[in-house]
Amino acid sequence: MTTSGVRRIVGHMCRNIHTLHNFEPAATSEEVHAAALQYVRKIAGTTKPSKANQEAFDHAVHEIAHITQHLLDDLVAVAPPKNREVEAAKARERAVRSGRYAAPAA
Repeated sequence: MTTSGVRRIVGHMCRNIHTLHNFEPAATSEEVHAAALQYVRKIAGTTKPSKANQEAFDHAVHEIAHITQHLLDDLVAVAPPKNREVEAAKARERAVRSGRYAAPAA
């Protein structure tokens, strides 16, 4: 696979995993778990594992969520925390400008 192909896959894979570091309020355990679940789903190539793979799938989600929380706890931020609502509004505006989403009705 070419380097550009890898970038395309990685870029697509992480589209629904949002930045969790340096936000106020801090990421919740539910957000960390959701990110871990999304990651494992992408790596496994399925949203619903078979019964034969369920235990491995669940274990991976648990372990990734656990280590992700450690990472978030250990990271040092030099910039002030971002406001979640402000950043979400900016993201919605970028999506509307790009044509991915229609602007909300006034």
